Amino acid sequence: MDRENRNRKSWYSALGSFLARRWAGLLLFLACAGIFALVFSLYDLELEAVLYAGGLCLLLLLAVLAADFCRSLARRRRYEEIFRNLPLLPEELPATRTVEEADLQEILKELGCRMEAALTEWENWRQESMDYYTTWVHQIKTPISVMRMTLEGEDTEEHRELSAELFRIEQYVEMVLSYLRLDSDSSDYVFQEYDLDSIIRQAVHKYAPLFVRKKLRLSYEPVNVKVLTDEKWLLFILEQILSNSIKYTQEGSVSIPLAQDKVLNISDTGIGIAPEDLPRIFEKGFTGYNGRSDKKSTGLGLYLCKKAAGRLSHKISVQSKPGAGTVVSIDLDTKMLRTE
Repeated sequence: MDRENRNRKSWYSALGSFLARRWAGLLLFLACAGIFALVFSLYDLELEAVLYAGGLCLLLLLAVLAADFCRSLARRRRYEEIFRNLPLLPEELPATRTVEEADLQEILKELGCRMEAALTEWENWRQESMDYYTTWVHQIKTPISVMRMTLEGEDTEEHRELSAELFRIEQYVEMVLSYLRLDSDSSDYVFQEYDLDSIIRQAVHKYAPLFVRKKLRLSYEPVNVKVLTDEKWLLFILEQILSNSIKYTQEGSVSIPLAQDKVLNISDTGIGIAPEDLPRIFEKGFTGYNGRSDKKSTGLGLYLCKKAAGRLSHKISVQSKPGAGTVVSIDLDTKMLRTE
């Protein structure tokens, strides 16, 4: 129905544009017809002959106009198709009928060439920037590892504080790398059936020192479920959510139960999220009241989680109440992925 309406509107628009361009010719025809009618009436010619000649001329005019309109409509639809495919231009544009059309096509071709050159330059710059930052991320991991090994020599309060800050730096570095990979068209997704417990254990193991440091309880039992996903990116999502749960939970626990239909819930007893912030938590750079109070939030974690979940055909949602905690739900049933 929508397509029919669009076609009808396009047809009416083309007809209106066609008549607007031909109004001078139509007025000239009507003026000539009036002159001929006046002359014929002055010479007392038979009305039947006049009407016969006028009817033939009118039919010829309508046939010419109809053929011209069909050609004009076909050209208009061709230009609409070109417009939908911008910035790509076809190798051959519709044949020109006037000098003005030829000039406009030359301008269009020149703009297309310049746009293509600009896109190529931008793609090269983007790839160079990504290569640089990717190299930087991998190189910065070496001194971080050295510092971690140095801090593991003594178990003092100062060393534990430094280890916690170093762990936060590692998180930011991994977030930068994930940000670059998600924006890349060549992200190495590997979709297959994975053991969900194995992925959860990896995330829990990484954040185990923070659980111990903040004296938080972890409630988790094996779920014994396999999911169709990419292990690396699902692990990234779980790590980001666990990081937020630990950051904003001062006491209590973090639970990781599996609901029906492969919906994994990560709930905490933290400070919760303000109702006015809840609709915007997945926006890029949005920190909300909690992030502004913490002064260490980047506003990228949940944004990247939402983006990565979309690439994996997973759905992520959040329910929260200030002072009562937060529940992050990840729907791991990839029905859309199976049907593609």
